[in-house]
Amino acid sequence: MVSPDTHSHARTLASPNIVIILCGNKKDLDADREVTFLEASRFAQENELMFLETSALTGENVEEGFLKCARTILNKIDSGELDPERMGSGIQYGDASLRQLRQPRGTTTQNKQQCNC
Repeated sequence: MVSPDTHSHARTLASPNIVIILCGNKKDLDADREVTFLEASRFAQENELMFLETSALTGENVEEGFLKCARTILNKIDSGELDPERMGSGIQYGDASLRQLRQPRGTTTQNKQQCNC
């Protein structure tokens, strides 16, 4: 289980819109469990964390953790809560060709030719 202060330090040091997922690992070893699902779930809810249990052995929910995180970030961008163009947003494009301003849903964009000279 994470230290109760770990997530608050992350929120303080990172963007206030940080996405944090609490992953309970070794889901396949249910008999050796030290923290119940209910305890972990309650902790996550009280601290505004997403929560899921994973197993590296079986692969259960491993990919889902990344997808859940990515969906949440995209939803925050779509809602305007996160602005990828703002310095310090915590979001960074990996490829310069992906750097385009996202338009709010329902608006039309004009097709502008860009010169890469």
